[in-house]
Amino acid sequence: MNDQEWLAKRFEQHRARLRAVSYRMLGSLGEADDAVQEAWLRLSGVDASQVDDLGAWLTTVVARICLNTLRSRATRREESIDAYVPDPIVSPVDSGDPADDVLIADSVGLALLIVLDTLGPAERLAFVLHDMFDVPFEDIARIIGRSEPATRQLGSRARRRLRTAGTPDADLGAQWEVADAFIAAARDGDFDGLLRVLDPGVVRRLDAGSTGPDVPRILRGAREVASGAMSFQTLGYVGRRALVNGAPGVVTFADGEPYAVLGFTIARGRIVQLDILADRDRLRRLDLTLLAR
Repeated sequence: MNDQEWLAKRFEQHRARLRAVSYRMLGSLGEADDAVQEAWLRLSGVDASQVDDLGAWLTTVVARICLNTLRSRATRREESIDAYVPDPIVSPVDSGDPADDVLIADSVGLALLIVLDTLGPAERLAFVLHDMFDVPFEDIARIIGRSEPATRQLGSRARRRLRTAGTPDADLGAQWEVADAFIAAARDGDFDGLLRVLDPGVVRRLDAGSTGPDVPRILRGAREVASGAMSFQTLGYVGRRALVNGAPGVVTFADGEPYAVLGFTIARGRIVQLDILADRDRLRRLDLTLLAR
């Protein structure tokens, strides 16, 4: 085994963690993979024998790459931040992927990723690295160029804002009962049935990209969301149950092509958030082949 092969093998031992860090930082599978690849390119250009802790070094490199991406993203993103839905991790209900398990460990649901997306780049980095990956604030401070006390303040501020994401119910089976009741009520046009499973303060978020239909991107309140769900029954799409970031969800197809991915956030036995990705370009980049059958 030559030096490059040895280095590649060591890098692969850290790939899953690096991808998990990047996904939480960016909420984009493509950008997360790009960040990991960039970290490899940087590693291959240094003398790795001089790196005492390769895992920590790679985490720092990936964090800096993600920080730069977040800082430039604000000037590139055209859609409303309120309607943005991060890339979902979609898998069949009865077939979990170990790689996906790493990505969505610690209940990294869409609701949490959406709130993370409202944080400033430094706040997001401080929270993700410290609270999710146990990186000391001293190390994070060096990455963002601030003092350790200031970095701790960033983490605290992010933590307070993230409380709005709430805590989903822990019992996946009970979550599916609620989600299936919603799916059945929407299919049957049962308005009262929808109201029974929707939290009064439920929010439905629709990310259809820049070319999507001219419909409200955000709906708030049980009656508004139920009315929106009632219209869905007339469209005739095929729906497949799926896990979306480890929680109940549905992938719909039109003429065999993915039309939308819907993820449920369920707390206290009610649906508190519905997040729908219907951006055709982004859907094409998701691997949904197992669900299309």
